[in-house]
Amino acid sequence: MDLIPVPRAAVFDEGARRYAFGPEPVLAVGPGAEGAARLLRRELGAATGWSLPAAGPGAAAAIRLGVGPLDPLGLIGPESGPGEGLGREAYSLSVGATGVELTGASEAGLFWGVQTLRQLLGPDVYRKAPLPGRAWSLPYVRIADAPRFGWRGLMLDVARHFMPKDTVLRYIDLLTAHKLNVLHLHLTDDQGWRVEIKRYPRLTGVGAWRARSRWGHRASPLWNETPHGGYYTQDDIREIVAYAAERHVRVVPEIDVPGHSQAAIAAYPELGNTDVVDTEALEVWDDWGINENVLAPTEAVLRFYEGVFEELLELFPAAVSPFVHVGGDECPKAQWKASKVAQERIRELGVDGEDGLQSWFIRHFDTWLAERGRRLIGWDEILEGGLAPGAAVSSWRGYAGGIAAAEAGHDVVMCPEQHVYLDYRQAPGEQEPMPISYVRTLEDVYRFEPVPAGLSAEAAAHVLGAQANVWTEVMENQDRVDYQVFPRLAAFAEVVWSWQPAPRERDFAGFEARMAAHYARLDALGVGYRPPAGPLPWQRRPGVLGRPKDGTPPNV
Repeated sequence: MDLIPVPRAAVFDEGARRYAFGPEPVLAVGPGAEGAARLLRRELGAATGWSLPAAGPGAAAAIRLGVGPLDPLGLIGPESGPGEGLGREAYSLSVGATGVELTGASEAGLFWGVQTLRQLLGPDVYRKAPLPGRAWSLPYVRIADAPRFGWRGLMLDVARHFMPKDTVLRYIDLLTAHKLNVLHLHLTDDQGWRVEIKRYPRLTGVGAWRARSRWGHRASPLWNETPHGGYYTQDDIREIVAYAAERHVRVVPEIDVPGHSQAAIAAYPELGNTDVVDTEALEVWDDWGINENVLAPTEAVLRFYEGVFEELLELFPAAVSPFVHVGGDECPKAQWKASKVAQERIRELGVDGEDGLQSWFIRHFDTWLAERGRRLIGWDEILEGGLAPGAAVSSWRGYAGGIAAAEAGHDVVMCPEQHVYLDYRQAPGEQEPMPISYVRTLEDVYRFEPVPAGLSAEAAAHVLGAQANVWTEVMENQDRVDYQVFPRLAAFAEVVWSWQPAPRERDFAGFEARMAAHYARLDALGVGYRPPAGPLPWQRRPGVLGRPKDGTPPNV
């Protein structure tokens, strides 16, 4: 069985029998299965040439889709895992002499079952047009499956290097092919503002463009002198959100405050600490790292960002985007320490210094979003100073922030940099392009565990899931992103979907064997992944400095 992620339970026919499709299979669509049928006709039809017409009265359908109570097919008992039944994203799939029976506990569960069906058909099913002479068949099998976690995510940093809309749509397809269901879009940073806000046109008119970019890590002496930028119009965002929603992917927009804000300040200088810095002279930053230019802690700045979030909430409806990410990380305090305005604000609010000022900033938007039916999520620095009860935490500096948040009753998404930062290099040696930080191999990602040992059962229930993060300082285009993300995203997908033993007990050799078939799927999808033997010549970046670190990353 070459399925990735591996299903909860699967039994293949001992006699290796197969169901062979005829030249024009018929599709039976039950109530609630219309969306899955539409996608199946579009995507399966492209590769096979089938139109998959609806079955008429009394006609035998080769594929039967339904939504409703699941029959676990005798494969899963109540002792198999926690939770009520198999959960809303569960599905069952059976292939036998009469064809395919695919049932989802919900429309989402049915959709994930369709992804399994596609994998069973072989890698050519991912092509955009039929190959001549290709015959299609499926092995006899019974599968009952459900995910371990409800949050199975990928963060794409489109601020450091802009990714065109079609690249984002492509990545939604790649996520769903791996049964991942959250796309976190890092839309703003010092190096660019990527979403149109109509009441503040300079955010994209000025803030979306930088004059040049550092080529490599910030220690590199090289520069790419080509101006860089781009942004998503509001209709682009609506299209992305609708595309994701149809595929049962939630989208988490991130607007970074109060740090990582130089692009916004370059567009609207009054947002910065004008009594300390000549903000009129600031441009969109062309370098990487932590920037000292942060938002001023004033009522005017709060009103400005409330306006930003008002438009953002309209673009990202609550059904698709219940969470809104506000960043909250890496906010230097030097300007606030030197600013009379900031110091007076600290006295007015009665908060504990500059750290308390940052907490006040985050808590303001926590309350503001909650009043509008949304939940704030931010990087683990937002824990400093306390959080409102509904806020959630992205634990990136290690497990510690996530543990503290979960024990305090906050929901957590585990994304520790030591395990699932996909900008980290994949192997030692000089061939890795622009090598960043510690080596994190395919096996390292496969052995990542989102719920740290020792976490109480009550706290563990607050771990919503996990997320792999893709920071793009040294990824200038889609090919570089593909190289850093794949094949490790396949290992991550199995971690968050499949019910796994403890990290050291996981069958990596078995996973690696299944990857042989999965590489063929990635080839058909046109993914420029890192080959097992190392980068191809065109994937290398000789002479461009990264920032490699030796040894094993600290497990904190």
